[in-house]
Amino acid sequence: MPIKIGELAKRTGATVETIRYYEKEQLLPAPSRSAGNYRLYSETHMARLQFILHCRTLDMTLDEVRTLLQYWDEPDRECGDVNNLLDEHIHAVEIRMKELTQLKQHLIALRQKCINEASAESCGILNSLADNSCHK
Repeated sequence: MPIKIGELAKRTGATVETIRYYEKEQLLPAPSRSAGNYRLYSETHMARLQFILHCRTLDMTLDEVRTLLQYWDEPDRECGDVNNLLDEHIHAVEIRMKELTQLKQHLIALRQKCINEASAESCGILNSLADNSCHK
């Protein structure tokens, strides 16, 4: 039974804006329309949207999702490239984790520049941010 966009959003946890965006990006096929020109979505739309949303929770880019959807749409196709895509994504996550660890260390060092409450004028954090010494 076809459902409207609000119901699809409710069932999947996506926003109406997100659903429209994925349609615009052609990740979701255009839905049929009712006589009143309302978008009508099927179970296939819901399954596809849930797939996309799951990929996005794994921090996959829209291009990565698009590639995975191509394989999902062709179930008999060999999935070696899917493995490669995931390996590349894992590597990108590892790099990001290193960057975030460095960011955390930087923030901890910055936080230590102002141990006690003081006037904003003498705040070690604000002064370090202003003179960029925290980047040296």
